Amino acid sequence: MPKRLFLATGIGISLFLAWFAVSNYRASRHIAEENLRGLAHSLAAAVENLAARDPSLRSLSEFHPPDIAFFALIDGRGIYRFHTNTDLVGTAGEGGKFVEVLRDRSSVESWITLGTGERAYEFYAPFYFPGETLVLRLTLHTYRADAVVRRAEFNMAVLFALLVTGWVLLAVLYRFSVREERHQREMERRKRLAQLGEMGAMLAHEIRNPLAGIKGYAQVIEKRPGEARNAGFAEGIVREVLRLESLVNDLLAYAGGDASPPAAVDLREAIGWAVSLVRHEAGEQHVSVVSDCREGVRVPGNRDRLGQVLLNLVKNALHAMPDGGSLRIAAEASGKQVTITVSDTGHGIAPGDMGRIFEPFFTTKARGTGLGLPLCRKIIEEWGGTIRVESTPARGTTVSIVLPGITKRSSGGSYP
Repeated sequence: MPKRLFLATGIGISLFLAWFAVSNYRASRHIAEENLRGLAHSLAAAVENLAARDPSLRSLSEFHPPDIAFFALIDGRGIYRFHTNTDLVGTAGEGGKFVEVLRDRSSVESWITLGTGERAYEFYAPFYFPGETLVLRLTLHTYRADAVVRRAEFNMAVLFALLVTGWVLLAVLYRFSVREERHQREMERRKRLAQLGEMGAMLAHEIRNPLAGIKGYAQVIEKRPGEARNAGFAEGIVREVLRLESLVNDLLAYAGGDASPPAAVDLREAIGWAVSLVRHEAGEQHVSVVSDCREGVRVPGNRDRLGQVLLNLVKNALHAMPDGGSLRIAAEASGKQVTITVSDTGHGIAPGDMGRIFEPFFTTKARGTGLGLPLCRKIIEEWGGTIRVESTPARGTTVSIVLPGITKRSSGGSYP
């Protein structure tokens, strides 16, 4: 969609510039003609003024503006009364436009080609001479008018050249962008294949250990089914099966998505549920748990999956504090966002491991699956949120989650 919009915008701008260039060129021709017409009227007035002061018309022989190719005065019989070419004085004028001018008492203009091949502007107008009315034939060079048109033609040519060059460059860039996108997709595909291979190897390792334990316990029970210690072996089998079940559940949760429509989740209830599940374990480890969230702070999502995220983060925090400490869970609404923080005072995360904590199957725990934080990030990002981890070795870790919120003002409290 952005590419189509960009292409449509480029075509629209190009068409507008092309229309502007053509319109400017057409307007320049009209402007050039108007300039010639205005110049002709000005020169006609100057000639008439000179003739009024010198009825002998001798002073007109010295009137040579650079824009005039030649000019002449024609009487009612069509005879040249004056001509810049003195050899033509007294001869019959060419054409019959003077008759039309005398009859209608109005000016006539046209374009002619001189004997030199030059295209010139010709202007006929009534010329009021003492005692009679003559016709002024004024032929002008079009250098200045042609310069205006040529400038407009040049500007139009430059603009069209720039448009063509721009579209050629755009086509080249588009081709390179398509190739780059293909390259990126290929790299992403290879990366996914590599991750899949690594994930498969790690998954096989994670599954093999519990299976080896189950196999060993089952073999002991098979050889000596009547011994009393078999009860402990059976417990070991159940423990390893539960471990496998947890691994499979994490895999399914990580691979799947949340197809259910988002609903309003009360964060106070979700945090209270997660705290209640780990309160006994926290007491055994001498970890104080404090949660703080107002009533009415809600986020759009799925209550069970959000509870899974909070429970994973809380359990990670407890595992980081085997010798005791403090755990704090807080949620605060700010504008259209809600921020959830889970902070502990545990041993923290090593700087070398910070870049890998969201990689599937990466774990520093002896019996961890390495899917906890990747699953948390996947769930949060599906809801349009972000998750960030900050940690200082030997001082603790803080996980911050930012989600779009549905807030409602009400009185609240905190869980001790």
